[in-house]
Amino acid sequence: MSGKLIVLEGADGAGKTTQAGLMVRRLEGEGVPFRQVKFPRYGSPFAAPVERYLQGDLGKKPGDVSAYAASTLYAVDRYASFRQDWREDYEGGKVILTDRYTTSNAVHQAPKLPEGERQPYLDWLFDLEYSRLALPEPDLVIYLDLPAEIAARMLRLREEATHTRADIHEQDGAYLRACQESAREIADRLGWRRVDCSREGALRTPEDIHRELWELVRPLIGK
Repeated sequence: MSGKLIVLEGADGAGKTTQAGLMVRRLEGEGVPFRQVKFPRYGSPFAAPVERYLQGDLGKKPGDVSAYAASTLYAVDRYASFRQDWREDYEGGKVILTDRYTTSNAVHQAPKLPEGERQPYLDWLFDLEYSRLALPEPDLVIYLDLPAEIAARMLRLREEATHTRADIHEQDGAYLRACQESAREIADRLGWRRVDCSREGALRTPEDIHRELWELVRPLIGK
């Protein structure tokens, strides 16, 4: 019996890592057998090409690397992760909670293409990962939505707090705005559950957002 695959997706700076942590604590408290996964798997040899891409070694701007080429790099990491790490847990019935998944390619790579080429790309992407690589399809995708100006501010604060350098996606404000606009359309078209992480121009508290997320997750796992 396969488990349930729950994906946390969202705008950069929307707090996916924070929400994943809160969901982990909730699942533990509810006694739900689960496994947490995060992509890309920085430090894994299978994610090394993704890291080089994000560092700008394959092109200084996101558009320098085609949607198809970049997606293939990410797919290799996910395939290796499933085969090496969480396949047994998933097939054994555990809940798999992922911070990003195939859905991230949909969000970040489709905007590189002209409008008329985006649906064929999405068809190719999902066929590659879910059919040809036989990765599990998500049972629930939650998209954390955040206005572009708030997302940019959160990214700056994160850089200052962690003393890390933004990757080529995060450095390109116009690209991030295009991703956000495209992601909303994709989320609505594919039936993802979209959660607004702001209210009246201000960021909602993590706990407030989590309560809404839990109400989406709870019925799926029978709680």
